[in-house]
Amino acid sequence: MPSDKEMLNYLIDSYTSLQRIKKSNDAEKEINYQLKILKAKLESFGIVTTDLDL
Repeated sequence: MPSDKEMLNYLIDSYTSLQRIKKSNDAEKEINYQLKILKAKLESFGIVTTDLDL
């Protein structure tokens, strides 16, 4: 189970990502960028992301 600091860090990252999408001139481009970052983080923990795409 994540610690309080880890959970807080996750929530701050999520909030920041949503704000970036909201303020972006090209929301689709920003969403793709955020997905790229998230996939890299997941893969750094050994999680295969190829089957996650819809």
